Amino acid sequence: MNNGNILEVQDLVKTFGNLIAVDEVSFGVEKGEVFGFLGPNGAGKTTTISMLCTLLKPTAGTATVNGFDIIEQKNEVRESIGLVFQDPSLDDRLTARENLVFHAVVYHVPRDVRQERIKEVLDMVSLSDRADDRVETYSGGMKRRLEIARGLLHYPKVLFLDEPTIGLDPQTRNYIWEYIEDLKKREGITIFLTTHYMEEAEHCDRIAVIDLGKIIALDTPEVLKDNVGGDVIKLKTEDDDASKEELQRRFPELEMITDPECKLCFKTDKGEEFIPELIRDFGTKIVSVSIHRPTLDDVFLQLTGKEIRDEGGDEKGNLRLAMKMGGGPARR
Repeated sequence: MNNGNILEVQDLVKTFGNLIAVDEVSFGVEKGEVFGFLGPNGAGKTTTISMLCTLLKPTAGTATVNGFDIIEQKNEVRESIGLVFQDPSLDDRLTARENLVFHAVVYHVPRDVRQERIKEVLDMVSLSDRADDRVETYSGGMKRRLEIARGLLHYPKVLFLDEPTIGLDPQTRNYIWEYIEDLKKREGITIFLTTHYMEEAEHCDRIAVIDLGKIIALDTPEVLKDNVGGDVIKLKTEDDDASKEELQRRFPELEMITDPECKLCFKTDKGEEFIPELIRDFGTKIVSVSIHRPTLDDVFLQLTGKEIRDEGGDEKGNLRLAMKMGGGPARR
């Protein structure tokens, strides 16, 4: 592993009775990276993040966050991180400003910079004009932005986002991601997120695909998609049988795909460049042509043999339970 990584994880294991929730997971995260854990409900995403945030004790293995051991140096780890929970954790009866003041006190943000920091994060998430309104009057997207602001208030080295846009509409999800990407550029912080949304994973610099507690692939979104294979092209012509013979004669290197809904379905590299060559002097009239680039859905399907389920939170409740059992901010 790279000693310059801000997160180092080696053979991390977590069991609950006979259930192996996280199974010998190892990876590193570089400083300033947006690193994503992509997997379905129950894959082990939240359990992993809970261990890295010192909310759950590993059954086996080691990990460091900002150079601090998650077991031996819990306080230092907690001082180094911000955490946005999967479930809402704001006090709805307080205003946004009051929520941030409480967080600043608990995390020992110096009194002389407290108000300046609060103004800064409220401006960052465009909530300054609603700072003195009770959180109960906020929309779901506004609450999520306030939670991100709260997680940044004490200038963490790593911001953990557990399903950051779960339950939000697509437009609000995009809005939240504008802030996350802006944070990375302006603040240079490292962002570690869990998600089961494919479009959200596309924002990551690198993705670890996790299923049944194991990491089954780790790379950039583009490399993962490239590993699936070429573009898929589907043709419909006036005579598909004759067209298939012509295709196989002119382009014997094409990889034909069995598709019950399409007789002329095949894979090829650089599909956009291939299509003009295909239709030039083609013997049968082409009725329609479509091109499908590999997606992260295709990656997950190829790796696991199943589609990722678009459903709710992963290991829901583990973070809350862990907090009740002793998690929380560092104490000096």
